Amino acid sequence: MTPRPVLNRSLLALAGLVLLGGGLLILFAGFDVYRRHDLAPPAGWPLTTPDDVLLGSADRARWSSQGWWWWPAVIAALALVALVALWWLLAQLRRRRPGGLSVGGIPPQEGVELRDRALSDAIAAEAGALPGVEHAAVRITGRPAHPRTRVRLTLTPHRAPGAALAALCEGPLRTARRSTGFPDMPTEVRLQVARHKPHRAE
Repeated sequence: MTPRPVLNRSLLALAGLVLLGGGLLILFAGFDVYRRHDLAPPAGWPLTTPDDVLLGSADRARWSSQGWWWWPAVIAALALVALVALWWLLAQLRRRRPGGLSVGGIPPQEGVELRDRALSDAIAAEAGALPGVEHAAVRITGRPAHPRTRVRLTLTPHRAPGAALAALCEGPLRTARRSTGFPDMPTEVRLQVARHKPHRAE
């Protein structure tokens, strides 16, 4: 499954390229760039002079003679594009963080709630204090009933990844699961090694 940030960036890049290409096409034609700089556009290239139109009278007459289905097909295609754009916008506005976690698991114990940011900060602080860990960043995602933990650790050059991962699981993550009452909270851990300056030989 493609991660949502990657999908969003891909869709935004594709839409940006389409809009950029269309804008440059219109600007080149509007400022008569091809004639002024003696450029030869490809054969059949639309909008090459300021007097050109995207859909001429002949094209409109040719498509209009295709029957009754032509305009309904265009309207249906535009409506589909609008619905997809609206769905994508609503998906971006949807909360990706659980907000509040009920302490004690499900069902909540006495209505006590823990903010996801407070939990992530606590895990990050405890993970950053582990031996060989230079920096720790934690994010809580998912739904309140099924939270997920994403941890990114930056290790010192001499720290073994296996030992750091074991210390993280036995320390901060176990404490978080025990404190919140979510024993099956899935966790994704990303490890990276901090860059260090090369030693100069004298």
